[in-house]
Amino acid sequence: MNFLTNMLSDSVNGTISSKRTVTLLAFLMCSGGFVASICGYNVDSKLFDSMMYIVIAGLGFTASEKFAKS
Repeated sequence: MNFLTNMLSDSVNGTISSKRTVTLLAFLMCSGGFVASICGYNVDSKLFDSMMYIVIAGLGFTASEKFAKS
């Protein structure tokens, strides 16, 4: 549980970041959609792509926090 809290906390004041939480949830949904498509379920490609873009943007914004001045 401490690992998950540290992963979702921002580096400024140590609180849980909604940006990181949304990115994690979108990643889990993309992973679930990928596994479902392998198992033979039909996953809407537009829905999958939109969740993938949320993950890409969230990871980009989170990585840019490391290079921004405090």
